[in-house]
Amino acid sequence: MTTATYDDHADWYNAYMSPSSGGEFIDRLHTMLRELLGPGEGLCLDVCCGTGAHAAPAAALGWTPVGIDLSHGQLRHAAGRLPVAQGDATALPLADDSVPAAICVLASTDVPDYAAMLREIARVLTPGGRFVHLGVHPCFIGAFADWSEGTRIVVNERYADRSRTLDSWNPAGVRARVGAWHVPLADLLNATLAAGLRLERTTETGSGGIPDLFGFTAVKPRPATPRTTSAAPAALAHDRRLPSNR
Repeated sequence: MTTATYDDHADWYNAYMSPSSGGEFIDRLHTMLRELLGPGEGLCLDVCCGTGAHAAPAAALGWTPVGIDLSHGQLRHAAGRLPVAQGDATALPLADDSVPAAICVLASTDVPDYAAMLREIARVLTPGGRFVHLGVHPCFIGAFADWSEGTRIVVNERYADRSRTLDSWNPAGVRARVGAWHVPLADLLNATLAAGLRLERTTETGSGGIPDLFGFTAVKPRPATPRTTSAAPAALAHDRRLPSNR
């Protein structure tokens, strides 16, 4: 099981992700979540739910959010916001085809094997169920991107580096504390398709001209309906038999 790196930072992260601290960033994030998830009912599995900071937008849409996370420290905070269970996102303790919706918010860089997590999400979704991914923009956020100039982002060759790192242009940010696994854009989308999910919508947003958030909605296809064979063609063929030689 993956080490819960957030346990040592759970109290700090709970404060960091509060609306008063996150401000405009949290507002944009939750607006994206509402638009991508849409209204519905039934369980909405919050995978890597952390402190439960993103449960309220799902609940406001009519869903019943339930959370799972590896970090016991974060679940102490989440338990007051939604029902939670401790578990590994790559081995979800749920039956096949059991939840109509799932979300993963700001956690793709916390999972060493996001493709495995996507396969698990696809497994537990009901046919027709939807999954919403929301994360930092894979093209512009990471150890490979320097935001120190604000209006100009410098991206270097480390974009191709998928290994975990604590390097960050911001030494006071989340990644300098807990590290991150970079998931390039192509890897993210290809892993979603390989899991058997169908991309329905993508979106990106930023406070300026460069997006810092990327999200998509993907759907688990319903089984194909068996095609019924009409008896009419056979009857027609029968009617068109050549006349006898009587």
